Amino acid sequence: MAALFLPCAGGVEALLVDEIARISGAAAEAARGGAWVEGDERLAMQLNLESRLAQRVLWPLAEGPYRDEHDLYALARRVDWTLWITPEQTLRVDVSAQRSPLTSLNFAALRIKDAVCDALREARGARPSVDTRHPDLPLALFVGPDHAMIYADLSGEALFKRGWREDKGEAPLKETLAAAMLAAAGWQGRAEDGPLFDPCCGAGTIVIEAAQIACGIAPGGQRRFAFERLLPFRPHLPAWRELQQDARARVHASAVPIHAGDVSFRLTDFATRNAERAGVAQSIEFKTADALQRPPPAAAGTLMLNPPYGERIAPKGQGSVTSREGFEGGGSSAEFFGALAAHWKRQYPGWTAWLLSPDMKLPSLMRLKESRRVPLWNGGIECRMFRFDLVSGAGPR
Repeated sequence: MAALFLPCAGGVEALLVDEIARISGAAAEAARGGAWVEGDERLAMQLNLESRLAQRVLWPLAEGPYRDEHDLYALARRVDWTLWITPEQTLRVDVSAQRSPLTSLNFAALRIKDAVCDALREARGARPSVDTRHPDLPLALFVGPDHAMIYADLSGEALFKRGWREDKGEAPLKETLAAAMLAAAGWQGRAEDGPLFDPCCGAGTIVIEAAQIACGIAPGGQRRFAFERLLPFRPHLPAWRELQQDARARVHASAVPIHAGDVSFRLTDFATRNAERAGVAQSIEFKTADALQRPPPAAAGTLMLNPPYGERIAPKGQGSVTSREGFEGGGSSAEFFGALAAHWKRQYPGWTAWLLSPDMKLPSLMRLKESRRVPLWNGGIECRMFRFDLVSGAGPR
């Protein structure tokens, strides 16, 4: 057993705790930037396969106080690295710091690498090499003001890389954040959740995540993980195959309609191809249409979008160079969001709309009163998910 740490985006911690309980029944504990859960190799494999919200699954190897890089080397030498990799395998060390006194994080990574290589050379007569792209053993070093922790990164590539996205739009939303939006809204792909509609779908991330949820498709079902190459997990690979088979056996047809569209033919084509690779093309209705004109696809449901600006809100054939860095509350953004709100009031009464935005003044920009706002971080950008309960009428709500 180990105290596994699953990092996640800021604001997602409580949602991740609930997800871990749904996946495994295990009781997790929220922490800043992630969640802790006691578990074994099977739980670690299961969370890699099933978690939509975690960024990685980390297995603790050593922790302790430190003052400099020499202490980090000594900390790493406490680990029996012969239990984890062979000299023929590769490693990489990634470092994250918070108020650390170290002057060079690269040197800190080098000292951890030296400790692993020295241990293997002494025990096996040869040392592993470094692979910065696809290492067999990715290591994560976290250093605070006076305390350090070393983890084995069991995921390898970040978990938002589901294995299906090849076509991307501008500033694509990470799959883990799209899943967090759905979780925050309480949309679980059940018939009682009602239809879902993203009228500004871009590369399709939100609706593809939603369709996989509705179809019971495991997010990690189309990719490989670092733990599959690590020595401690080799005896557990038969159990891993069983987890994969069980996940495939759970896949079913969606019980809820999912609709998507974008004003850009190029992006709806991207989204359609991504949905095909994700195995959910049959569960999503894609349509190239202007969000300001498209009628509702159902009498009621949930609108969910990462609102566009710049090129994607310009009329067809009139591209814009406005960046996707934020909302300034003026120009084409103000016109677009005002017109979007007016369109929703006319044609979407009875719907619930969820919008992710870094602009805390978005409700006033839309002349709508939010019924809820959920803090979420999109990378290093602080955002809010605004909920609007739409009613008919032309005046502000």
